[in-house]
Amino acid sequence: MKLTIRSNHAMRMVMFCAVNDGAVASVAEIAGACNMSEAHLAKIANKLAAHGFLETVRGRNGGVRLAKPAAEINVGDIVRATEFGRCLVECFDPDTNTCPLTKVCRFQSIIGRALEAFLSVLDGYTISDLVADRENLRQAMGLTDAVPA
Repeated sequence: MKLTIRSNHAMRMVMFCAVNDGAVASVAEIAGACNMSEAHLAKIANKLAAHGFLETVRGRNGGVRLAKPAAEINVGDIVRATEFGRCLVECFDPDTNTCPLTKVCRFQSIIGRALEAFLSVLDGYTISDLVADRENLRQAMGLTDAVPA
């Protein structure tokens, strides 16, 4: 199984915000620090804001920050929000399924159980878990200056 780049970038963005101590960060700043496309990241920021993970701040000094504490943001929920649909196999989507075996095949239920197990592991972690080594993460992201809380 492979997650899309959308989930990877979403996780980096949320981690950046988590170690940024509540300060508003521009999409351009996050994109530069995390080696991502600014245009792509702007779309992800909108998606994360729509799901309540990020708060957007408008204006000249606008940007994004976490909408709630990192300990309350579940990794599995971010993956669910950013992976538009969970169709690992064609038969998961009745609108586009062309497989003639669907009614008698057990593969769909096995893959479905595997996906739920995968998400269950992710559900056991929060963003706080991902940023436990915050000082090294801050350095890796170029956030070496003190930021007001």
